[in-house]
Amino acid sequence: MATATTGPEPSLRQRRKEQQRTSSDETTVATTAGGDADTPPKRDEVVWGKTPGGEVFRVPTTHDVLTLFHPGYPKSHIDLFNLALLGLQLVLFFTLSRNAARIFFLFYFAFWRAAYDVGLGWVLTKQSKKKWIVREVQRLGWLDEKRRPEVRQWIKKQLAGKMGKDYSFDELPLEYNTWLLFRQLVDIILLNDFLAYCMFAFSCFRVPEGLSMTVHVMRWIGGIALIAFNLWVKTEAHNVVKDYGWYWGDVFFQRGALVFDGVFELAPHPMYSVGYAGYYGLSLIVGSYAVLFVSLAAHAAQFGFLVFFENPHIERTYGQRKPLAQRSPLIPRTSRKSDTALETHARASSVSSIASTEAPTPAATEGETATESEELYTETETEQETDRAPSPKSKKRHSGLGSPAVGSREQSPPKRVQLLSQHDLFHRYFRKDTVFLHNVDLLRATDFQLVLVMSYACSLVFLPSLSSPAVLTLHFIHALAWCLFHSFGLGLLLRAQSQSKFLVRHYLKHYHYPQNDRGQGAIQEAFQNWKAIYNLSMAMTYVSSIGLAWETYSVPQQWTVGNELLRHTLGVIMVGLHIWSTLESYEVLGLFGWFFGDFFIEDFPSHLEYTGIYRYLNNPEVISGAAFFGLALISGSKLVFALAVVRLLSQWWFLSKVENPHMRKLYGDSIRSDAGFVKVIKKVAQKNARLLESRAGRHAPEIKRVAREVKGTFDKVYEETAEVVEEFLAKSRPRISEVVQDTKVLLQQSRERLVISRVANDLSSYDTAKYKVSIVPSADGTYRFHLGEPIRVRWRAPLHHSRKDWIGIYRVGANQSNLVTKTSSLGMWVPVHDDEWDGDIPLHRQQPKPEDPNSPTVEEGEVVFKGGALPWRTGQYEVRYHHDGKYNVMSLDGPFEVVVDKPDTLDFASVRKTLMHIVPLCLDMDPSLIPQSCKAPSTPTVSSSPSDDAPSAAATGGEEGDVRDPDDFRFWSERQAKRISLAIEQAFGVEIAPEVIVADANLSALANRILVSKEILSD
Repeated sequence: MATATTGPEPSLRQRRKEQQRTSSDETTVATTAGGDADTPPKRDEVVWGKTPGGEVFRVPTTHDVLTLFHPGYPKSHIDLFNLALLGLQLVLFFTLSRNAARIFFLFYFAFWRAAYDVGLGWVLTKQSKKKWIVREVQRLGWLDEKRRPEVRQWIKKQLAGKMGKDYSFDELPLEYNTWLLFRQLVDIILLNDFLAYCMFAFSCFRVPEGLSMTVHVMRWIGGIALIAFNLWVKTEAHNVVKDYGWYWGDVFFQRGALVFDGVFELAPHPMYSVGYAGYYGLSLIVGSYAVLFVSLAAHAAQFGFLVFFENPHIERTYGQRKPLAQRSPLIPRTSRKSDTALETHARASSVSSIASTEAPTPAATEGETATESEELYTETETEQETDRAPSPKSKKRHSGLGSPAVGSREQSPPKRVQLLSQHDLFHRYFRKDTVFLHNVDLLRATDFQLVLVMSYACSLVFLPSLSSPAVLTLHFIHALAWCLFHSFGLGLLLRAQSQSKFLVRHYLKHYHYPQNDRGQGAIQEAFQNWKAIYNLSMAMTYVSSIGLAWETYSVPQQWTVGNELLRHTLGVIMVGLHIWSTLESYEVLGLFGWFFGDFFIEDFPSHLEYTGIYRYLNNPEVISGAAFFGLALISGSKLVFALAVVRLLSQWWFLSKVENPHMRKLYGDSIRSDAGFVKVIKKVAQKNARLLESRAGRHAPEIKRVAREVKGTFDKVYEETAEVVEEFLAKSRPRISEVVQDTKVLLQQSRERLVISRVANDLSSYDTAKYKVSIVPSADGTYRFHLGEPIRVRWRAPLHHSRKDWIGIYRVGANQSNLVTKTSSLGMWVPVHDDEWDGDIPLHRQQPKPEDPNSPTVEEGEVVFKGGALPWRTGQYEVRYHHDGKYNVMSLDGPFEVVVDKPDTLDFASVRKTLMHIVPLCLDMDPSLIPQSCKAPSTPTVSSSPSDDAPSAAATGGEEGDVRDPDDFRFWSERQAKRISLAIEQAFGVEIAPEVIVADANLSALANRILVSKEILSD
């Protein structure tokens, strides 16, 4: 058997560099034969393979599937079985009636198609992830000479008879022989699938009626052309990938470089796309819709095989993951102008790098692909070094909020001038842009208008024919909805902005702004979008109301009869009064007051000027209801009048609950109590009261007393009502907060309880006293773990315990029972034997049997919770040991506490120091991701085992010569950015969306953003 040596390794690398067009089964290695110097050297064509364990071997020559039908080649037992199945199909086709054959071959083809797309897809996926096929062959001992010599000898005969002279069963590794055995199964499935489809199609053959001879001729010509094209595509594809790619050899071992050219440049995945053109050609020839629909279903199933197995396997095997937020300096424009070729390359590089920076993994293409050899790592490192090449004009970035220049590394990062990178350029021009309905934000004016226009368009399309009363009702509901949205919807939004800076907080959380922006960008964008939404709502309120009045209006036949002319006259006057008051209000308020600028902008001077119409009225907006009552008078409609009443009440609510409280908070005692109009009315009332008193004579005291009592009664009722409302609101506020908090807890608990607790029935054969699980204390010797810190758990179980046992983390109190777990772990679990699970699915392996009767009866081990298996919310938790992949609790331990560091003082240095602890833990302490400022200056950071987010951290290359800012960090996926978002929310009380964290990707920038958010939101 060949041993893993370093000899062939240079040949593998050299072959990659010297030969870019290496065929799938032919890779040349030059060997010089001994002899005369004038004799040209001979070149032996040698193909080298490499197992996942690193063993290098010489790959023998293989033959394609057509040798099965060649009488000159020997036939194995498996070949004979395959030929028997094929012959049986032919016999059944000629013996069964056409209807019976049609039904039989339909289900027979469905069976083989399922065996191909579902069966092969399932086993190949498991082999790609966990080498399941090879492990099963090892477990069953089929190729073990000691355990199953008869089976091994039979398999050897089956394989050796089909191979050439360069094949040696005993010298080749297990993976290669397993692949050859797997090929036999694939041949059975593929050939029977193909023949079953043909038999079904021939059994459905018919000549369509009602077609001319020309159509029939064209139908046959088109069908034959498609079949010929199908055969050509398959043949060319096999010539490119050879048997190695045809039978998914890279799932078992690696072999040189895969080159996808020729027909693979014709269409994406030609074997699965245009390679099925023969299906439709045969459908044309047989003239059957049943064959066409079966062909479509089979083709769709093949695309499912491509999506669920082929593409993920290519991604795992050949894909190169690049970290998010990787800052690569842009090539200076002057250098691009100097060289045209460099300019073209730089443009392509910029676009591709920006795309690759934002995508967690580059998409699989049909281009040239390399295998996972040392050659691949060398090329990757070269690419990384090119991206990190220092620029001669490199400068240092300033660290942020005027941090002290002298201090330790934790207090102030080295000042650097930020180089414009592709990452920063991308986030400068693209910030959660809406693509159709993806990233829709209804608090963004353009998105709100988009949804509104689409809603109206859909309503017009799906609106049925309505009667006149139904049309009026629809117009009324439409106008009422806009009226309520304008007053209550926008009123609540504006009140939330007044009380908690809701809109500014929303934009600070979800959108990225420059580091030294000091929050002004969020304020400006929030105000700009508020203005657009407010103006749109106001316009739609008027338009919908006028539309309702128009639908209800009818031109009078006789203007002078009744009150028709009076109604129209008064209505026009009221509409005119509304227009006049609105123009006067706008003249005094200007744009700043018209759009409620004092709710957003604090830079404007806070003073009141009672001029224009405000000299007479405190709230001239009340007059704006006059237009709605004017429309009601003109139309004479009760619906319009009801809308006017609702409009008046909603406007009163807006003034009393939104605008007036904000004005009192902003201007305080400078607000006058009575406007000019009210003062005049009061003076006139007091003058008339004195006149009435003088004329009342001896009845004056009595009238005065009655007036005082009536006024006192009204004042008392008003005061008591106000006190009751205020008391109700004061008492309801904490209760509402409690209800909201309880609702959040219930939602969390309901999410945890979305699980069906499966319990085992064989607990009687297990002694729970022999099970024990214990938490390993943290570094400080306590059971307090920082958010993101790995948690180690030791376990002990009987030697015959189930190999599907697992351990989960749960909140304390989430489970009432200590015997059965009834809540979901929410992903916070690890298997006791990790190598015996395929993701969430156990592999059903048998427990090992002790050979020594004196061996221990218990087994011990340790598992580590890290990455996505950790709790990312602070609180009290416990661990539970479960039996046999089910929810029976065999042991538990706890509680332990998950905490997060909080700064003692809210300044730049302390916030940055806290982030220096939080961010590396959220990035799994991966040295290729965490900021350089978080690494020990002398001792290099040693990463723990790869997390679920970073299978291979080494792929990013080393940090030597890296010119990035010491505070920059990167991500493998947005999942890590979400962890940082949760940690910041719990440590600082500031909400920042993961997209913003990816855009910043810098400790100083995040610290500045947190400080700015706290400063703005605390005002």
